[in-house]
Amino acid sequence: MPEKTFNRIKIMIVETGRSNNWLAKELGVSITTVSKWCTNTMQPTIESLFEIAAALDVDVRELLVSTKKHS
Repeated sequence: MPEKTFNRIKIMIVETGRSNNWLAKELGVSITTVSKWCTNTMQPTIESLFEIAAALDVDVRELLVSTKKHS
């Protein structure tokens, strides 16, 4: 069974009570761009990750999936 891919941006949008539309307006990007980020169709740039984190008022590390396996 393939490992399930989670999208931290989408999770943080939901956890902060925001929406894709809100984030798109906040960042001055299209809703299509945010949708692509949330479905892993396209990845944001590093600069965009910092802008997303600032808009959502979260640490940028919360938008990333750890590459280390926890034991």
